[in-house]
Amino acid sequence: MQKTLDQKIAAIHADPSGCKDFILADAKDADMAFGMSATGLSPEQHGGELQHKTLGEYRQQIREVIRQGIVDIVLMSTSTSDLLTLQEGLFDNSHVTPATRANDATDVHLPRGGKIHTAPAHPFRTSAIDHMQCGHLDCDPAERPRGSNLGLYSVTFNNDLKLDLHTIEKYKEFREEAERKGFRHFLEVFDPNLPGVISSELLGGFINDLIARTLAGVAQAGRPVFLKIVYHGPRAMEELVRYDPHLVVGVLGGAAGTTYDAFKLLGEAQKYGARAALFGRKINNAENQLAFIEFLRLIADGVLTPEEAVPAYHHVLEKLGVKPQRSLADDMQLQTAVMSYGGGGTQVSVPVAVKAESGKRIADSQKTTEPPTPKTSTAPNFKTMSPQERLEYHRNRLKKMFGS
Repeated sequence: MQKTLDQKIAAIHADPSGCKDFILADAKDADMAFGMSATGLSPEQHGGELQHKTLGEYRQQIREVIRQGIVDIVLMSTSTSDLLTLQEGLFDNSHVTPATRANDATDVHLPRGGKIHTAPAHPFRTSAIDHMQCGHLDCDPAERPRGSNLGLYSVTFNNDLKLDLHTIEKYKEFREEAERKGFRHFLEVFDPNLPGVISSELLGGFINDLIARTLAGVAQAGRPVFLKIVYHGPRAMEELVRYDPHLVVGVLGGAAGTTYDAFKLLGEAQKYGARAALFGRKINNAENQLAFIEFLRLIADGVLTPEEAVPAYHHVLEKLGVKPQRSLADDMQLQTAVMSYGGGGTQVSVPVAVKAESGKRIADSQKTTEPPTPKTSTAPNFKTMSPQERLEYHRNRLKKMFGS
């Protein structure tokens, strides 16, 4: 089945300035960083002690996201992809693309009590491309398309000659192996993990320059499909997109934060040129992951604004009987500091009343008391729709629900 990721990438390259397609990814690879706490908190409590979800529960949530069919990519660890992609074949008849974390880095090596992440970042790899593609070493060529053929490769630059040279050389080794094996990748460029490496006012430009310089020596066959970076504000985003419109830029979600943090980040990044968003903890820590993803898509497709989406999400939680982690007023707090044009900023508050009535209409249309269900075969074929057709579909659907 043709994947929406491939369709959207092709459309963006065909019309970089006019295409409105937007790529959404659910990053469920946290077990490559946090270990047992990666799965998120379990609602179960024993004597007041919080527990984390089991790996089985975590993977069941991934199955539900795949079947929901709203995101374009699900990013997993190799062990999870081996089960869901190769053994269960969940992506075979889905337009969602499986992806795996293709390398590790010490700055996301976070066991309880660990301190490795506080030292300068070093890249390393526990995953093998062959394992991602066919589940064992030395794949036959015919086997390689069976599994995941898209990987996330992470780099962290710390403005240090030896460290950064080592990082670039390891990335080159990976690219060459990947190209030989027909394995695509997207590139994650983290901010420095050491304090004082670069002044905050230069950080966005520092990362942009490193991206341009790192990829300047890479031919088209070895280039990343898209980027995953910290959103450093409108100025840095516009600069990077203007420099090379064919460099598809995606933003990472970062820490969980408020619901408005997540929705506003997507809206702002898209407004200034981003064409992808990859949310991990923001989705995993949501009260209802499928509903949260639904609203991310509605924002990305221009159906709702972030300000409309937060109260609507809260009303959906109310209909589902799910207690929100925060009051609506608290969840409308913007805690991120990257929304100003220069990339700085302080915490601000958005009035809860802003367009809350339209949000209430949307939420009141949710009559079910069950979590959102996966799309069935009678659902519209979104993968064949243009962005305008998807927008018109959502508008007509909402109009039928609310009468306006």
